[in-house]
Amino acid sequence: MLSRVADSLYWMSRYMERTDSILRMLKINYASSQDNNDEFSWQPVLRIYGSLEKESTDKVELTGRTVIEHMVLERENPNSVFNMVTKARENARSVQDNITTEVWQCLNGFYHVVHEDRLKYHILYEDPITVLDALIRECMLYFGVSDSTMFRGEGLCFMNVGKYMERAIQTADILDVKLNNLAYDLDRPTDTTYWKYLLLSISGYSLYLKRYRSGFEARNIIDQVLFNVDFPRSVLYSLNQLHRYFQRLQTDQNTEGFSRIDFMIGKLRSKLQYSDVQSVSHTGLHHYLTAINTDISNIGNMLNHYYFAYS
Repeated sequence: MLSRVADSLYWMSRYMERTDSILRMLKINYASSQDNNDEFSWQPVLRIYGSLEKESTDKVELTGRTVIEHMVLERENPNSVFNMVTKARENARSVQDNITTEVWQCLNGFYHVVHEDRLKYHILYEDPITVLDALIRECMLYFGVSDSTMFRGEGLCFMNVGKYMERAIQTADILDVKLNNLAYDLDRPTDTTYWKYLLLSISGYSLYLKRYRSGFEARNIIDQVLFNVDFPRSVLYSLNQLHRYFQRLQTDQNTEGFSRIDFMIGKLRSKLQYSDVQSVSHTGLHHYLTAINTDISNIGNMLNHYYFAYS
């Protein structure tokens, strides 16, 4: 496969995974803002996904609808849904011969949805949740169609490498921001809704209720979000899937690059596999989560160097 094609498939998938993460976070945070308006803050969302300066962020926080408009439709925000979907479609258009017609139709349809003028009106003056639900369904349609129609070859492997890299980064970032609000103190008393909304934003609420019977505790939350191999949005699950799909890219043409990246992925997986909440707490949660994202970024840089022909 040409490096240009691999690069486009990889980034198309990363952009769509980031879009899905943004939309889910916005939906749950808007619901949280309605339940607990006095203590709620949009700062965590803007810290992860926003592109505003501190002064502008303070102004945006005045209304949740303004935050949603900024995160969904703002063309000047590089992490807006509008820009993510546009970039994903541009990458898909450049490699139409390597994706199925159904995948292209999904992305093209999503692109036209986020360009509709009515979205801004619905967000600002009607029910933003309805808009976010509709956009989340577009993401789910894309993921379902990609999984059920794409040929099981190199193209899908590059797509899934991008998908699970982005998912691991998003999950670690969301957990880091939530813990930062508690000053990384796991014994600090916290309202159960605080953890409930975190789990809902990464679709982990139902699994948590089935697995942990002792209520919402910070250590159990961290265990599920970082180490639960049955939770499809945990960091360890994402790294396991990343390793699985990257190993399928092994060929005789790029043995040096494959060996280096495979080692980096394996080292990071082992770091999580042989860690637990207690050991991570002693190390320092912020340091641990930052190191995970640094290691994933380094893996991405090596992919750029060896597979996408970037210097």
